[in-house]
Amino acid sequence: MRAELTSLFGLNIYTNAGVYVGKLQDVVIDVESQKISGLAVSDINRDLFDLNSKGVIIPYRWVITAADIIIIRDVIQRYKKQKED
Repeated sequence: MRAELTSLFGLNIYTNAGVYVGKLQDVVIDVESQKISGLAVSDINRDLFDLNSKGVIIPYRWVITAADIIIIRDVIQRYKKQKED
């Protein structure tokens, strides 16, 4: 499926477990390989990210699907649990 990148901006991002991650602000493109390498996320869920910044970049390899919303793997939850242990 092909879509214009600008049509994805502003979409809500959730994990496949249904946890809100944030909104898609922009995409990071690797010019040499001509592929998307990451997603710039704003309005991030502060329960997932212990950061003082306004956003975060997540790897594109975590993306499962993008349509009306973007669904990513729940690796963030697993990372958070490991960090707490």
